[in-house]
Amino acid sequence: AYKIMRLKNAQEVLTAPVLTKLKSETTKHLDKDYDLTFEWSDTRIYCSELVWKAYKNSTQLDIGALQQLKEFDLTHPLVKQKLLERYGTKIPLEEPVISPGSIAISDLLITVVDTF
Repeated sequence: AYKIMRLKNAQEVLTAPVLTKLKSETTKHLDKDYDLTFEWSDTRIYCSELVWKAYKNSTQLDIGALQQLKEFDLTHPLVKQKLLERYGTKIPLEEPVISPGSIAISDLLITVVDTF
């Protein structure tokens, strides 16, 4: 199952120069490792971080709300296990993160296809 979304006002925002910048913002991350620790750096990158940063840097739009890691439910045993594996005892709870869910509920987007 998947959902395809786009900017509500894509015709106005995604001009030729903006599309060029958007492409540049995404391609500069090619060949980077996937960021399993969700750091807000450009050394490695995770999926929703790529989308958010590409749109922010090319359109100045915030597609979804940034959160801190501590705002998520981290209590499930599997989540606790992954946190321990990835961070040990130094979990960066203040780290800014962008989740796919936050992007999906952005009021700047419309759904084009939804197979859920």
